[in-house]
This record gives sequence, C-alpha cells and structure tokens, in this order.
Amino acid sequence: MTSPGGIVLASWGQVWNLVSRADIVLHVLDARDPISTLSRRLINIIEKKNKKLIIVINKADLVPRSVAEEWKEYFEEQGYTAVYIAASKHMGTLKLRRAIKRTAPVLPVVVAVVGYPKVGKSSIINALKGRHSASTSPYPGSPGYTRHFQLYRVDSKILMIDTPGIIPVEGDEVEKLIRGYPPEKLEDPVRPAIILIEKILKYNPNAFLHAYGIETQDPVKILEEIAVRRGWFYKITKEPLIEEAARAIIRDYHDGKIRFYIRPPTALSK
Repeated sequence: MTSPGGIVLASWGQVWNLVSRADIVLHVLDARDPISTLSRRLINIIEKKNKKLIIVINKADLVPRSVAEEWKEYFEEQGYTAVYIAASKHMGTLKLRRAIKRTAPVLPVVVAVVGYPKVGKSSIINALKGRHSASTSPYPGSPGYTRHFQLYRVDSKILMIDTPGIIPVEGDEVEKLIRGYPPEKLEDPVRPAIILIEKILKYNPNAFLHAYGIETQDPVKILEEIAVRRGWFYKITKEPLIEEAARAIIRDYHDGKIRFYIRPPTALSK
C-alpha cells in the first residue's frame, strides 16, 4: 500500500500476517513523543494474536536519560515490557537483546519490527543484526515493503523477519503529515511546519534559538528568517520562500536537529 506521498506502507492485512509469523513484536516509538507514535491498532492486533510485545523507545539520545527512564516506567506501569535505545548509535542494543530473550515464549524466537515511518525501524534491524544490511533512508519516502518474509539470524537464539512493518499513522495530525509524506511531496508544507513549530515551542521555547539562533516565537517569522538566511526568495516578488523553509524544518526535525521532548503524563503530575 502506497500513501499519496509515495511512502510504501504495510496494509493492515500485511501487518496481521507479519504479526502472525512472529513470536515477539517490537513496536518502535520516537523517544521525543512516544504517545504520538504509538499505534493502538497495532497493539490490538498483537493482543488478538496472543503475541508478545516489547515497546522500543528509540532515538533516546535526543532526550535526557531521565526522560527516557520516565517513559520506560510509564509503559511498564501500563503492563508492557519497555526498553529505550538509540539504534543509529548502537546504544542499548545489548539491553534490547536481553529483553527479547527474557520475553521469548520459546527459543530460538522470531522477532518482527513494526512502527510508523521515521521512528528508526531499519536502524534497529541493522543494530541488532550487527552489520548494515537493512535499507535505510534519511527522510520518509523510500523505504520498501518486501512481498516475501525472510528470516535472518541475529544470534543463536534470535531470528528476525527482515521486513520492517511501516504502518499508517494514526491520531496526531502533525505526525500524520510529516511522517506520512516526504517533505518535498507535501503540497502545502507550511501548514504542517507551523503546527510542528507550535508543538515544539510548547515544550521547548528555546528550541529554535538553539537550532538556528532565531529568537522570535512566531512560527511564520521563524520560517521567513530561515528563508532569508538561506537565500530562498520567490523570483518575482522577492518575498521569502517560506515553503522551502518549511520543508527544511521538517527535515531537521526528522534528523533530530531541533531539540524538544514530551514527558509522560504521570511524570508531569509528580
């Protein structure tokens, strides 16, 4: 199944098939905003198929360790096994392997990796396997979904399905837009970029000061200033080309250049 923006997604039928073939499903979340990258529909499928679930909080290098710990505790309080890692930096891979073996109903165990676009599924496959063999891409738009499931051996006790399940984004409007489409395919990148900027500023008022040296808190002015600094102008009107600045913001967010994070609800009430 292909989204309007060209991202190749697993259909929910394929997700059912993927989950059916696995003993354990790793549901990969973005540590900066785990709730917005959590798929309730996927969890329901895992529970209906009576499979084991591990919540993998990835990109933990982009948040303070205390926050990653808070999210781990939050999901454990919900009854889930949870691990936080930074797969692209091979941090926490050993912890994840141990969690898989502890959770395994049988050994060797078959594991599937599932989540929204750009949460780092392929990086986790690469990190677990130990060599760079699963395809990766810096932005949404190119990951594929193979027609046939193939297993490869992580070690003597862990087998992994080589296909990361890239599932449709639910819930959060801005996540649907920025994860569901490559930045260059967005017809109107300004609207999702403004929503994203507002969301980031809510949790880190200094995010754009630190990322770009921009002091204003006005989303449109932030886009204008980035466009001016980078020499992006409309040819005829000479106005700042904020569409290109909007795409840059979305790319920089995916790359972790704009720092922000959300704490779990339980932590906020303490």
